[in-house]
Amino acid sequence: MSRKIVVFDTTLRDGEQAPGASMDHGAKLQLARQLARLNIDVIEAGFPISSPEDFESVKAIAAEVRGPSIAGLARALPKDVERCWEAVQHAQKPRIHTFIGTSKVHVEKRFGKTEAEVLQMAVDAVELACSLCNDVEFSAEDALRTSPEYLRDVVEATIAAGAKTVNIPDTVGYATPWQMHETITGLMENVPNIGDAVISVHCHDDLGMSVANSLAAVRAGAGQVECTVNGIGERAGNASLEEIVMALRTRKDEFDADTDINTREIMNTSRMVSTLTGFAVQPNKAIVGANAFAHEAGIHQHGMMQDRQTYEIMRPEDVGLTESVFTLGPRSGKHGLRMRLEKLGYSIAPDEMEEIYERFLSVADRKRRVYEEDLHVIMRQAATEDMPEVWHLERVQVTTGTSLKPMGLVVLRRNGDTITMVGHGNGPVDAVTDAIRRAVEMEELEMADYSVRGITRGQDALGEATIRVRLGDEEAVGQDASLDVIEASAQAYLNAVNSLLLREMSRDQGVDEDAPDPHVL
Repeated sequence: MSRKIVVFDTTLRDGEQAPGASMDHGAKLQLARQLARLNIDVIEAGFPISSPEDFESVKAIAAEVRGPSIAGLARALPKDVERCWEAVQHAQKPRIHTFIGTSKVHVEKRFGKTEAEVLQMAVDAVELACSLCNDVEFSAEDALRTSPEYLRDVVEATIAAGAKTVNIPDTVGYATPWQMHETITGLMENVPNIGDAVISVHCHDDLGMSVANSLAAVRAGAGQVECTVNGIGERAGNASLEEIVMALRTRKDEFDADTDINTREIMNTSRMVSTLTGFAVQPNKAIVGANAFAHEAGIHQHGMMQDRQTYEIMRPEDVGLTESVFTLGPRSGKHGLRMRLEKLGYSIAPDEMEEIYERFLSVADRKRRVYEEDLHVIMRQAATEDMPEVWHLERVQVTTGTSLKPMGLVVLRRNGDTITMVGHGNGPVDAVTDAIRRAVEMEELEMADYSVRGITRGQDALGEATIRVRLGDEEAVGQDASLDVIEASAQAYLNAVNSLLLREMSRDQGVDEDAPDPHVL
């Protein structure tokens, strides 16, 4: 009988640390509901002490989402552990996840302490967490650069203190699969009480080996993997949930292990994460990329016609890949739309349906067919409608041509007052963003990155624009989608501008000087 591997999803915590991937309260709650549909075992909902907003999001997810365990992250400090418990205590299955760095560079350089002092902090944190919560996880941050002897001492001591799960993170993506296998095997063979806890791994992808390292740990006896949807996360990202799950499912002969994940919800979840974060999935991404099940070579196509197994080791429908067409027409009513959206994982309050339906009709009137990807965009735009904004885009207009210098005109509104501004550039998007920079008086603002893609196929596809801007050391990302890519680009740019301005306003109102750096594990 296959071993059950616990899937610990940290998309809402570590995944959100990817630059520009931050989600608002509503988006986090929506994604948490979908993760429950995916049948995730543990959802790490956030880092409660890092900000009031994160605390409220974790608290709301804990109170509403049923099925998975709901975890919050806490440094090995009493105030962190207690704040975490405040956030997760009303969950059906709460978990406190506490951590401290154990590598030499963390112990000596970051903390300025001895190994004995750090070990005591870890034990104290676990004991405090256990006095509050029945399910406690401990992580030895930067474990793969920690001496094997000290790591064994930390694991043994934290298990003795009551930790039910002990995580061995490859925090900087430094490990190789054979090193990971050797590390987990060493713990299994040399920690006397290892059987009293589940050993977990949390791998980053800096060297492109996070999934391989996670699978190597499973082969060595790890019982939990920590991962993110689409592999998003800080720097090069985290181990990809869908790749780990489907590798275990497809290669049971190699691992004799499997998960309880509802794989038919993988594609829905991937698309939702991409839409909510603005991070497009690369076409050649394993499992969820647009080309993952595409066959262009003639010899491949011929083989597929004879037997799908000639060139496919998984069935597209096993991960929820469908034609994804929602047929439209005069009879497409609210009831049918609601049913389709609920199938995609969206929970819609009665008072929200009217606005969503109006957005749907606006798209439907201009397109021949609406696809599931379009519906994800409609839901994201509906969710962000009430988000605070400093400047509102009233109108955008461009003039361009072969022999014309591109000119962009924008009309912006702020606090009831409007301003009209004209800009010029090398192309229509450059001209429009120049006009916006002038209007908001941010002449030093740089466009660090710009991309536009078709959400679906055909000439009437929605165009999704993603823009990263930089002002000094500050960066922000804006995103929008429209049938008009110039309009989408202008709105995406203004969304990024608003994000910078709102961040500045928040700082002016005062911040918690003791708030931790969220970039951990």
